[in-house]
Amino acid sequence: MLDKIALTLLIIGGLNWGSIGIFQFDLVGFIGGGQDGVISRIIYIVVALAAIWCISLLFRDTHDTVIRDRDRVTG
Repeated sequence: MLDKIALTLLIIGGLNWGSIGIFQFDLVGFIGGGQDGVISRIIYIVVALAAIWCISLLFRDTHDTVIRDRDRVTG
């Protein structure tokens, strides 16, 4: 569950960076009262923490996890 939340936050962050690069529009800054706004800074920090969490996905063996979950369900 935490992996999906982190990936969702990372996708939102990537789309925000895309909007900055293509349209020169910072959606998070717009919503949070500018890049220096408290809300914006919190969002930026949460997205950064999600990115750090997602680094661990690169080193996980998801094949074993799928097999264990399948065996647990089928009993």
